Amino acid sequence: MSRVVITGYDCISPLGNTAARSWANLLASKQCLTAVEDLPDYETRYKPYTKHLPPVLKVGKCPTPPVVDGLFSAQDKRRMSPMMMSTISTALHALRRADLVGDAESPFTLTGVNPERVATSIGTGLPAMNDIFDVSVDMATRNKRPSPMLIPKILTNMVAGAVSIKFNARGPSQTTSTACATGNNAIIEGFNCVKSGMADVAIVGATEESLHPLTIAGFHRLKSLSSDSKSRPFDNNRNGFVISEGTGVIILESLEHATRRLGASTGHASILGELVGIGMSSDAYHITSPMENGDGAKRSMEMALRTAEVDASEVGYVNAHATSTPIGDMAELSGINDVFSTKRSSPLYVSSSKGAMGHLLGASGLVESIFTLLSLKEGTIPHTLNLHDVIDMDPHSPVHLVKNEPVSDSTVKYAMTNSFGFGGVNTSLLFKKWEA
Repeated sequence: MSRVVITGYDCISPLGNTAARSWANLLASKQCLTAVEDLPDYETRYKPYTKHLPPVLKVGKCPTPPVVDGLFSAQDKRRMSPMMMSTISTALHALRRADLVGDAESPFTLTGVNPERVATSIGTGLPAMNDIFDVSVDMATRNKRPSPMLIPKILTNMVAGAVSIKFNARGPSQTTSTACATGNNAIIEGFNCVKSGMADVAIVGATEESLHPLTIAGFHRLKSLSSDSKSRPFDNNRNGFVISEGTGVIILESLEHATRRLGASTGHASILGELVGIGMSSDAYHITSPMENGDGAKRSMEMALRTAEVDASEVGYVNAHATSTPIGDMAELSGINDVFSTKRSSPLYVSSSKGAMGHLLGASGLVESIFTLLSLKEGTIPHTLNLHDVIDMDPHSPVHLVKNEPVSDSTVKYAMTNSFGFGGVNTSLLFKKWEA
């Protein structure tokens, strides 16, 4: 079975329109949330429905993706939803980082790899809500017929389809939708393709275009959103999550293929990290709430360690799912304590990126996996923003909740990231610092 390494990545998040900018702003404690009144489409999109929305509402709105000349034709722009285009744009930058796309004459063509051996695994938690809502309203109030492009725009698998078509990736094409665990599950699907020998390279990603009054009103009715639009993971005053949008893409590759390809390359690509373990479990408990004892999270993390054949004491950092909900944060922390309460020579750093950027729903796991890779690569553990009144913990717990500022620690060799979703879905990924 092949070892699976990472050779490229990029993302668009509320923190920035590239992975580098997002990471820099995360470490700099930048608060990126936007008041709904300041959104450019507030008057037409949100104001008519304010009675259904939280009285104090901020959201994680992404900046405009970097423009790439010639990437989208006029036909593409008519046929594609914004989430398709942002994913293609992000995938291009990840492929460029991996030195897997062509030169100036063929800038969007895969190079250095057999396209029939390139898999595509991209997911989304929610379909294109803006398109569904607008067409439904027009049909109901004006008897207007839908565009022939409606179904291709809202089918969740069309994001993966659009990416594979744009880059001529002819290997397995898969779509996963597991609510807020989608990003991690997309990575797991691509990992299995490469690990099993079905592909040499996998373009794995997740995207979420969730900022719409219908989506926000739905989460508000569930009492999932923060009443004051403040994301406070692991804080005693946490009261719900802040809804955000985003897109992330990672390039997975078999170690043998990457070593051979990069050894013959004249570019600047390199191996950036290794994915060594994957874990999945189901709570089988409740449609929206996790098990309070964190048993599902525990079993997912244990599986990731087991598949990697790594002892819990070797893991130095956990990038927690921690959305800032009262039950969810406590349940995850309980699971982490159970898994990592072993004899350790160093603390277990734990933090959540959602304090800074809110909850990207289905895209969270993908963007947070990029941050986890960067933490290993740069020897820097990001902190949790808005963490002041720390959650009560067992004084013997190995967990060190990182707050106020990042921690520099180049000795961390393994880092785990968790993502959990409605329906009781639990996922964990274990990354290893690359050592040539």
